[in-house]
Amino acid sequence: MTSESPALPGVEIGSPLEADLEPMRLIYAREVEQGTASFELAPPDGADFARRCRTVLDAGLPWLVAKRDEQVLGYAYAGVYRPRPAYRFTVEDSVYVHPAARGQGLGRALLAAVVDEATRAGRRQMVAVVGDSANTGSIALHEALGFRRVGTFENVGFKFGRWLDTVLLQRPLGEGASRPPQD
Repeated sequence: MTSESPALPGVEIGSPLEADLEPMRLIYAREVEQGTASFELAPPDGADFARRCRTVLDAGLPWLVAKRDEQVLGYAYAGVYRPRPAYRFTVEDSVYVHPAARGQGLGRALLAAVVDEATRAGRRQMVAVVGDSANTGSIALHEALGFRRVGTFENVGFKFGRWLDTVLLQRPLGEGASRPPQD
């Protein structure tokens, strides 16, 4: 799946190619090293990042990349929320956008596409675990796409010499919990 985003002329959103892995990894590495959206303390190497991407795709879940003129601007995916079987209809999203591409609607386009793909894949709930309650941009992005805040874990992470919260958001996909899913 690759298509031009109607809201962002010239931006294509689709499945990642092998050549997209390193630019995506670098976007993530910057967030690990300088930001609080990820609670990792050291960025993954190329092999580990590629394995993470393959794991999501092999599970039949979306991992999407946004590019303009073949340059990676950001990516988003919906991974397994938790490994126990009862959670199989719930996914957790992640969205990362290159700093130079922020504020242009790219995160919204990526997350909307991931929501659509996860719904088509038969998932019923999507959760977001936003690192750092001060990450108001990510919280606002999720709320704009129908997520509602369901809680905050206070002071559960420690990074850059300070305690960090995680904000939990959730939204139904498709029929949500209105009726049992088909296995």
